[in-house]
Amino acid sequence: METINTIFILSGFLIALSIVGSRLSTLVGMPLLLVFLVLGMLAGEEGLLGISFDDYSVAFLIGHLALAMILLDGGLRTRIKTFRVGFRPALSLATLGVFITSGLIGMLSMWVFQLSLLEGLLVGAIVGSTDAAAVFSMLGGRGINLNERVGATLEIESGTNDPMAIFLTILLVEALVGEVRGPVDNILFLFTQFGLGLAIGVGGGWSIGRLLRWVDLEPGLYSLLALALGFFVFGVTSVLGGSGFLAIYLAGLMIGNQPGRHLNYILPVHDGLAWLSQIGLFLILGLLVNPSELLEYAVPASLVALALIFVARPLAVLISVKPFFKFRWREIGFISWVGLRGAVPIVLAIFPVIGGVQNASLYFNVAFAVVLMSLLIQGGAIGWMARWMKVEVPAAMTPNLRGPLGVLPENDYEMFVYDVANADLDDVPIRLLRFPSGALISAIFRDHAMLHPKGSTRLQLGDVICVIGQTHDLPALNRLFNGDAKHRQERAFFGTFTFEGDARMRDVADVYGLTLSPREKDLTLADFVSLRVGGNPVVGDDVDWHGIHWVVSGMEGNRITKVGLRLY
Repeated sequence: METINTIFILSGFLIALSIVGSRLSTLVGMPLLLVFLVLGMLAGEEGLLGISFDDYSVAFLIGHLALAMILLDGGLRTRIKTFRVGFRPALSLATLGVFITSGLIGMLSMWVFQLSLLEGLLVGAIVGSTDAAAVFSMLGGRGINLNERVGATLEIESGTNDPMAIFLTILLVEALVGEVRGPVDNILFLFTQFGLGLAIGVGGGWSIGRLLRWVDLEPGLYSLLALALGFFVFGVTSVLGGSGFLAIYLAGLMIGNQPGRHLNYILPVHDGLAWLSQIGLFLILGLLVNPSELLEYAVPASLVALALIFVARPLAVLISVKPFFKFRWREIGFISWVGLRGAVPIVLAIFPVIGGVQNASLYFNVAFAVVLMSLLIQGGAIGWMARWMKVEVPAAMTPNLRGPLGVLPENDYEMFVYDVANADLDDVPIRLLRFPSGALISAIFRDHAMLHPKGSTRLQLGDVICVIGQTHDLPALNRLFNGDAKHRQERAFFGTFTFEGDARMRDVADVYGLTLSPREKDLTLADFVSLRVGGNPVVGDDVDWHGIHWVVSGMEGNRITKVGLRLY
């Protein structure tokens, strides 16, 4: 009983302290996951609380559960439409990129730590993949709005690169303990990891999504059913020899892209579960490490981390992405920088411990040191790098609050809440607003009092408006209530003037006195920009032509609908 009470007290205190400590991340710019890791170290055997924890098997189990939960939540929030521009480069990074990174770091580790070739390559395999928890947390938590090509590539890469890292780690661990497979078995193992993960993840996720749309449950049970079936997909895939991590990410992707009211109940709960998983995982991993042991490897591990950040990752991105896909150099630079290492390398470093590899503590401590430096250096500068590399686009206007009404099973009506921050709407009667035909204003709040809106009611700056509408009404509503600050940001980025994508190039050239080749005269502005970009354009792409930046400001699927003109 005493032990149980102690567990409750310590776990409750540490989780609460981690949540409160998250404010430190906002105030001083420290990566949030680094806060959780440091708190775990401070609570450990050599820290302030002196908690003794060295059960690697328990940590391994907790690591798998937490990573599965994080990947499920990441898949739920990834839109399939982003695969249009991000899937192929992400797949190249998740396979060839991980292989190159692992090989380069493995060769360096062999020299730095005086290891054999296999031992050095094992260090490289452990730290070779990026971490979904770190990438999702850093990109989402910092409010960085990346252009779709870069953001989709990074998110999909982090969700799909675990199979290659696990394959290399297991292969090398088995080789070091004398269990050598044949080449055919190794190739079959790799294809099984990816193939079963893909097939079961997509098929199982689609089936789960259909079930969640069909079944009628209490609101609180939808998220539990999604979590239970997600874990089931993870377990079945792993038992059959596939990658459970890939499968549960793809299952989340398929569930999250089947619209229905179940998502309104699932997403908020899973957001909290993903945060709990991150906190618990990094606290446990922090408890495992002993600072005194870590210091023994600090200098050589720092060399490995710096080489990973500034040499191996950029080279891997350059080789696996640039020759095959139309990325700009600044996009390549940013993708190289966001090679964040987090929980995955530390969890992979437990494989040698459990497998009985000689000198296993080296792998764990090196992985931990690499993760610390990655979060501190790369994570700490991620916002600055996004601005410097010019891969950010202005964040779109969104409602302050939104929530379903529960009226329809699909495409339900929602309540959208906006502040009136657009000076053009001040003292304008409601009847003169260019409002979506299917939406209406249900209430206006002014000076903490609710007004019943009529056609003659005049809006005032600072009013809070409640609008009932559907998801397809959001673009028009967002444009209507876009505040002056947002307008200025958009004009600075996209330019003062905007053209329709189907405008003819000869007409644009006549207006601005520009010179066109005979072939270009018959193109639309959208076709012209697409050709200059190299295919798969995204919002924020710009073309420098005749001293003018032509910036893609609107997309529908693969088609450019609006192009902004931004002068130097």
